[in-house]
Amino acid sequence: MPRPYPPEFRARAVALVRAGTQAKQTAVELGVHPVTLSKWLRQDDVDNGRRPGTPSSESAELRAARRRIRELETELGIVRQAAKFLGEDTPRPKGSTR
Repeated sequence: MPRPYPPEFRARAVALVRAGTQAKQTAVELGVHPVTLSKWLRQDDVDNGRRPGTPSSESAELRAARRRIRELETELGIVRQAAKFLGEDTPRPKGSTR
């Protein structure tokens, strides 16, 4: 599992490269793999509209939505199992009063 870097650290690394420092040199000085730094630079371009792609804010919303969907599917599975256990697993005809 890759080591997570704080957003401030990433922003500082990107700012150093944007200021004119070589990406490879910056990566070595900060102890980051050069490919990781290039990914940060690419994502910065996407976030600032210089390159097409999904901005970081949208991907965070998408992760949250997927997590919520998983939770709801789990809850629905529990309710279905409870209904089956209680004998209410067969749907009643429309208009039934029972």
